[in-house]
Amino acid sequence: MLHVVHHPAYVSPPPPGSTFTFDKYGLVMELLATGGHPHIVHSPDPMPRDWVEAVHDPAYVEEVLSCTVPADKSRRIGFPVTERVARRALLSPGGTWLAAKLAMTHGYAANAAGGSHHALYDTGAGYCVFNDLVIAANRLIAERDADRILILDLDVHQGDGTAALTAGRDDIFTLSIHAAKNFPVRKAVSSLDIALPDGVDDAAYLAILDEHLPRVIDGFAPDLILYQAGVDPHRDDRLGRLALSDEGLAARERYVMRAAMARGLPVASTMGGGYGNDRLAVAARHVAAMTTLAAARDG
Repeated sequence: MLHVVHHPAYVSPPPPGSTFTFDKYGLVMELLATGGHPHIVHSPDPMPRDWVEAVHDPAYVEEVLSCTVPADKSRRIGFPVTERVARRALLSPGGTWLAAKLAMTHGYAANAAGGSHHALYDTGAGYCVFNDLVIAANRLIAERDADRILILDLDVHQGDGTAALTAGRDDIFTLSIHAAKNFPVRKAVSSLDIALPDGVDDAAYLAILDEHLPRVIDGFAPDLILYQAGVDPHRDDRLGRLALSDEGLAARERYVMRAAMARGLPVASTMGGGYGNDRLAVAARHVAAMTTLAAARDG
């Protein structure tokens, strides 16, 4: 059974002057509902402001919540921050935190949003406003739901914000496997970065995952995996530079879940990146990621 976190406010029209659309988040839920995938929907609460400010500059948090983000930061984010965007920016980390709590009970749960791994201390970037992964991880550790958390980032883009916001912490390990020549141009330093050349295919990708993930899990010994399950390593992704097939992505999800299960670890996933003119195809990749993870967990 898939436990999925969703809120209607995850879906909103493009902000004025932006080409970024949030409709894939609604399409994902439609495909889950019509595709015969057994699932239970859980609704998140907004992340309390104090927990956001524990990770981000309070001055930047105020800019977002008052919808006064300066033009230069709006350009870096990729769209202006409206009231609807600001509300979504609180709900998304609330959803990732809730998915983690559900995963601790059920073994796996998915936030049908999130994965905003480019957001930095005092600004958003790359379509990311607040870094839900770090906000959720910090709260889980502070409230003693976990002592050590692995943030596994398999989006095609490096999780630079996640790396920067957790630098120096020994209770959060960041593993980013990404395309070397993709955004961001200036990479941060994760606990472990694996930068891939263009065109890496299924077999090569899975071999790299097999080389590094078990070693990281066994060496760091986390209590929980927060998994940024971006589907933009797909060969047809508009912003990707890798060459994974549908089956390659499915094999990735099965590998991650089996590695976690072998060590008794819960997994909470976030959607992360996935881009293309055929947004239904992109949404289907996200659905496949969540349902494959759930099926692997259920055995």
